Amino acid sequence: MKQTEALPTESVASILERDLNAVIQRWISLVEQNHELTVVPLSIKDRAAHLPKLIQDLITRLRLPKSAIALDSLSAREHGELRHKQGYTVPMVVDESRLLQVSIFSTLNDNVRTVDLSTLLLDVITIADEVDSQLKQSATRYMESAAA
Repeated sequence: MKQTEALPTESVASILERDLNAVIQRWISLVEQNHELTVVPLSIKDRAAHLPKLIQDLITRLRLPKSAIALDSLSAREHGELRHKQGYTVPMVVDESRLLQVSIFSTLNDNVRTVDLSTLLLDVITIADEVDSQLKQSATRYMESAAA
């Protein structure tokens, strides 16, 4: 009977850093299938330009102690203002954020054999908290931009 070697494990932050492009490509694919979002005609570059910074903010948060609170995200605020200028609605910004979480969790699922399971659930909680915090900051800046 042959024993299989255990694969080395990786942190969620390391997986997201390594698979950043895969997360973004998955998000683009989901957005392109969403008729409510594609109502605003944007190039892929313009539609996804905010993602590397937002995901990097998320990776930074994942590497902080688990007791750390959500970060202030200049990129999230800039994203909210930009989406207002581009003609998005707040529900569209919410939908983009939801699709980002789906993309992140799908990427983690693709790496389930190597992800460090001892921290996975806490990391998923952190991801949800950070992405929701970024969404709140985007929506707040969107509304401030709309009021100005």
